[in-house]
Amino acid sequence: MRYNRGRSSCRISSPSGQVNKLQTGIASRALDTTIAVVTPENIAFDYQLAGPFRRLPAYLIDLAVRGAVVVLTLLLFFLFIGLLRLGELNAFVSAGLMIGYFLLSWFYGAVLETFWNGRTVGKWMCGIRVIDVDGCPISGKRAVIRNLLRVADLAPPGVLSLLSVELPPVLVIPTGMVGLLCMIVTRRMQRLGDIAAGTMVIIDEKSWRIPVTEVEDPRAPALASFIPRDYVVSRSMAKTLAVYAERRHYLTPPRRKEIARHLTRPLIERFEFRQDVDADLLMVALYHRTFLTDPSAEPADLGPLSDASPLLKDAHREYNQDLSAGVASPPPIESEISTSREAV
Repeated sequence: MRYNRGRSSCRISSPSGQVNKLQTGIASRALDTTIAVVTPENIAFDYQLAGPFRRLPAYLIDLAVRGAVVVLTLLLFFLFIGLLRLGELNAFVSAGLMIGYFLLSWFYGAVLETFWNGRTVGKWMCGIRVIDVDGCPISGKRAVIRNLLRVADLAPPGVLSLLSVELPPVLVIPTGMVGLLCMIVTRRMQRLGDIAAGTMVIIDEKSWRIPVTEVEDPRAPALASFIPRDYVVSRSMAKTLAVYAERRHYLTPPRRKEIARHLTRPLIERFEFRQDVDADLLMVALYHRTFLTDPSAEPADLGPLSDASPLLKDAHREYNQDLSAGVASPPPIESEISTSREAV
């Protein structure tokens, strides 16, 4: 099953054979602008690529922003010099302006994309952003590489004399044909800078919805009650939880355990849970807490499950109590919350 909610989506991939079929199918559809990024845990995220007609307005907006910054800076400097009558500093001011113009022209995009999650002012206004080809946020190194190679993507420059014989033959108009051809022939619509940096431009999602899955297992809210109240899931984790809950019925129990173990390993350590806690049940419990529980509501009555604790400290306390009572038994391997591996 494939989810295509808004401009990006997430799903749990089936075994490697189906993932290969998915990748082959996407590669064979030349007009499909959706790209799949498969994580090592076989969780596939779909992104809609931004084409040239969406990226061109963003570039023109960024060009206008840089021009406005340059003009405003010039006006402020000349006003400052004129008011203070510092005409003898014109040479230093001119040198500073040239350095500033150079830095603005070459590193405007790199700095914004690094610290603004792959966006510039133009990309933000046009609803696009840059990410790595593996779906991760763009790094500073990749941002610098793709922006430094922009001059190659704008080649070849056009000649003004082609428009009119009266105009001087000065090469000042970038045509961008190199970048356009690269975007046409590459599967991820990458220009030269994107290919060198290992990045791609996607349409930034505005909203994301997926049908809410009911949780019928009474152990899920019991386990969810032990999750710290100050823990807030990230946006990507919320997507993963929603799709996992939707797709887990189609996965075998061993497959669920394999996928859930990869996703919950850092959470078990953060929540100080026992290592034998059912990872699949923890994913369902976290889904229940994120999507189905009202934070302002009173805790539900868990009945006999309220005494079953997955916390590591409680397991050690029970073990110490058994030793004090003369019962030489190891800590319980499974709690009532984590014993069953049945499907919800």
